[in-house]
Amino acid sequence: MNKKEVREFIVVENKRLNKTNSLIRIKSQAELPKIMPGQFLNIDISNCKEIFLRRPFSVFEVDYANNIISILVKVLGRGSATLADIGTGEKLSAVFPLGKGFTMPDSNDKILLIGGGSGTAPMLFLAKESGLTPENVHILLGARSENDHIDISDYQQYGLIHYSTDDGSLGEKGFVTQHSVFQHNLKNFDKIYACGPDAMMKAVAKVAKEKNIFCEVSLENLMACGFGVCLCCIEPTTRGNLCVCTEGPVFNINELKWQI
Repeated sequence: MNKKEVREFIVVENKRLNKTNSLIRIKSQAELPKIMPGQFLNIDISNCKEIFLRRPFSVFEVDYANNIISILVKVLGRGSATLADIGTGEKLSAVFPLGKGFTMPDSNDKILLIGGGSGTAPMLFLAKESGLTPENVHILLGARSENDHIDISDYQQYGLIHYSTDDGSLGEKGFVTQHSVFQHNLKNFDKIYACGPDAMMKAVAKVAKEKNIFCEVSLENLMACGFGVCLCCIEPTTRGNLCVCTEGPVFNINELKWQI
């Protein structure tokens, strides 16, 4: 695992993707270390006096040639709302790379990536970094409606994309676990990866466990410090109570003491 560091970045792009999501690209003056899908940055929201603690954001894309990291910011509270309004040219302080990433698939694996809400970012990063042929990568994304999904047409080169919406406005109607790919094709996958709301991940984990399919999830516990000091993000596991920010955020479902 790479050594974490505090570094100052410059915002080079802030693009509003829809009503609640923004794509922010930040550039480092120094070379970037290798960042794994599932790892995150803890960003200082310095231009908001009401925000005292850094906010964690999953890495969405890494452009090593230009030393640029991209994050998806979904507005959920004051911190994310403030960050979503940041201007190009402004400076950001970030601690990175933090946490343990996903177990990368083997070269002949067929994988299913399931994302919801802010969990879309690490799933797309994993799809891009997997090294698999697009036919072996299925990306299943859930949201309330079509307006909550972002345009990810560029990712068709990395996998087959499926959508679900609560209201049926895009893709199949219902939760991701009700989608036909999940309902009828799980036996075709060697590994399942998921990130999103707890209820979604627990529903995915329950079925994966019943069918004995390898499954990793990226938890979204409250992570204030990012390096295991504040103990805000403790999760009960078979290895004891662990800090999600240092021992995770990615866990194999067999390690978690979820009542599923």
